[in-house]
Amino acid sequence: MDDLHERESAQHGADQKAPEGDEPAQNSPVQDTPAQPTPAPVPAAPAHQASPPGAADVRDPDAAEVERLRTEVVDLRGKLDTRERRRVLVRRSRAVVAAILIALAGFGAVLSVIGIWGTRTVYNTDRWVATVGPLPRDPQVNAAVATYLTTELQKTLNLQQRVASALPPEAAFLAAPVAGQVRTYLQQAIARLLQTPQFQALWEEANRKAQPQLIAIIENRSQVVSTNGDTVTLNLLPIVNNVLADVDQSLPNVFGRKITLPTITSGEIPPNLRERIQSQLGVTLPPDFADIKLYNRGTLAQVQDVVVIAKRTVVLTVLGTLVVLALAIGIAVNRRRTVLQFGLWLALATVVLTYVLRAVNSQLLQKVPEGTYRSGASAALHTIFTTLRERGTQLFWLGIIIAVLAYLVGSGRLPVALRQYVVRGTRWVVTTTHSVATGPQLPIWTHRYLDPVRIGGVVVAAIVALLFSSWTALFVIVVVLIVFEVLVTMLAKRGEELDRGGRPPPSSTALPPAPAEG
Repeated sequence: MDDLHERESAQHGADQKAPEGDEPAQNSPVQDTPAQPTPAPVPAAPAHQASPPGAADVRDPDAAEVERLRTEVVDLRGKLDTRERRRVLVRRSRAVVAAILIALAGFGAVLSVIGIWGTRTVYNTDRWVATVGPLPRDPQVNAAVATYLTTELQKTLNLQQRVASALPPEAAFLAAPVAGQVRTYLQQAIARLLQTPQFQALWEEANRKAQPQLIAIIENRSQVVSTNGDTVTLNLLPIVNNVLADVDQSLPNVFGRKITLPTITSGEIPPNLRERIQSQLGVTLPPDFADIKLYNRGTLAQVQDVVVIAKRTVVLTVLGTLVVLALAIGIAVNRRRTVLQFGLWLALATVVLTYVLRAVNSQLLQKVPEGTYRSGASAALHTIFTTLRERGTQLFWLGIIIAVLAYLVGSGRLPVALRQYVVRGTRWVVTTTHSVATGPQLPIWTHRYLDPVRIGGVVVAAIVALLFSSWTALFVIVVVLIVFEVLVTMLAKRGEELDRGGRPPPSSTALPPAPAEG
């Protein structure tokens, strides 16, 4: 019994130690016990139980894919942000470059107009003569030229001494007053001659001859410069000749002798005119007698440089302006805004360059003595730059119109509201005009007052023709007047029918009335 009890206890101990390992019990008191059966395998740990490090790559491939996708999303977001920043930077760069180019285009347009005007006026003889031709008719220019020639004659002839020698000794005190009266008479005579057609012909001929010399000096032609001493002058000796002849007829012996001088009526200056005047007056005329300096390189070198640069670069300026304008509009982010900026820059450039030209004008006038001479020079410059001022005014208003139109086509609240108001107003005008034109009032009124309406149309056309003196404008005015007269006549004919109580004849396409039934 005891042996059986010990065997059961040993078997029970072996059963409890078997799950802890695969090795057989070492301390079993019985050595010859048969081998025990292999224990069941241990079940795997649950899926939710934490795995040791590095086990995810082997046991859970889905987690690795999720981690990879997360990393890829982060990289894509970084690249997207980089592209967005680059896109914003490119847009801002394009806007800045377009703004700079459009400003250059505005100033380039104004400079192009100035260059074209300068080259056409200075280098074209006919345009130059047409520009300076009206100068003698200006009162201030007339007074300056008359004062200059009178002073030249008084200094050369020494009028007071001549008058004193012609008076008896008892009347010597009258020499100064009489000489003053003679000077006044000379100045008035010269002023009258400056307004005659003869002087106009002389003036145009003198300028026609001086203009090539002016161009020669501007372009640095050495042979012309050496001959004229870097100076272009306007010779008024023919005017002096005519004045002396007129004074000798009005005041005989005022020069102490009877003088015989030809009356010059054309633009051609007789040969040896200076020597003939000297011999008749018995004086020696200075080399620059009756010469008005139009140009002197020493004092107007800056003007020469500007004219030369304008001639050489006017074509490049025009083409460059067009290219810059096209580039600015092409790379602009908002083309409407770029066009608006061009209009504003065009107006601003016109104002700026106008002030620059005024400063240059003032600098030139500072070189002229104050008084009558400066007033005459100022009036002359004002006349010469008249066409340029007109072009500047046109450019200014063109820029304003471009800017306003570019603003009105925008999508802002005010432009949209303005467009709506314009559309409504246009519809109202069209509707009202259509109702008046198709109603009986206007035709009947036109029939009753046909003659005053026709005469009024002719008067309006004549006034408009006076404002626009070109042949093209006159042709357009005549065509519009003819169309107006035809329309008025047709309208009056319809009004006559309505005024008599009739109706206009039915149209040929109208359907005949349906026959009555029965």
